[in-house]
Amino acid sequence: MEPEKKEKQPDRGLYDWVQAVLCSVLAVVLVFTFAVRVVGVSGPSMRETLQDGDKLLVLNGYLCGEYRRGDIVIFQKPDFENGELIVKRVIATEGQTVDIDFAAGAVFVDGEELEEPYTREPTWLDEGLGFPITVPEGCVFVMGDNRNHSKDSRCEELGPLDTRHIVGRAVLLAFPGETAELERREWRRIGTLN
Repeated sequence: MEPEKKEKQPDRGLYDWVQAVLCSVLAVVLVFTFAVRVVGVSGPSMRETLQDGDKLLVLNGYLCGEYRRGDIVIFQKPDFENGELIVKRVIATEGQTVDIDFAAGAVFVDGEELEEPYTREPTWLDEGLGFPITVPEGCVFVMGDNRNHSKDSRCEELGPLDTRHIVGRAVLLAFPGETAELERREWRRIGTLN
C-alpha cells in the first residue's frame, strides 16, 4: 500500500498578515471619516492654550452631544473668515447672558465673573457687539483665549455661533506647533485639552 500524499497547504501566515494590515487600514479610514479628524490651528487667537501650527484631534460634531463652557470647538461658517476652520473656546451656551466690562477686562456669564486662567490677558477689545447679550437657542458664545487678538462672538459679523456650524470639539493636542516666544516645539504640550 502506498503512503498518502499530503497536499501542500498554502502559507496561511502571509495571508493572515495581509488581512490584518488591510483590516487595520480600513479601521483607521473609517475612524477618521466618521468619528475624528485632525485640524490645524492657524493664527495667534488661542495663545497660550494653543499655538499656531498645532495639530488637534477633533471629535466630529454629531458625536459631541451638548457643548459646555470651556469646550474648545472648531467651526466653519461660510460668511466668516472666508469659510476657514476656526478654533475658539465656548464661553456661554444657549439661554445664558454674557456681559463684558471692557474697562476692567472682565467677562461675566449670568452675572458671575468668569475665572479664566487660560486667557493670555484681560478682555480689553470691543469688537462692536452690544452687551449684555443672551445666547439664543441652538447657539454658543465663543471667544479666543488671546482675547485682544481674536475675532470671535464679540464681532457683529459672527455674534453667537449657531451650533450647526460647529465641526467638532478638540479633545487632544496631537502634534505641537512652535511655541511663539520659544520658537521651538514643546513636546510636553501633547495631551488632552480641557
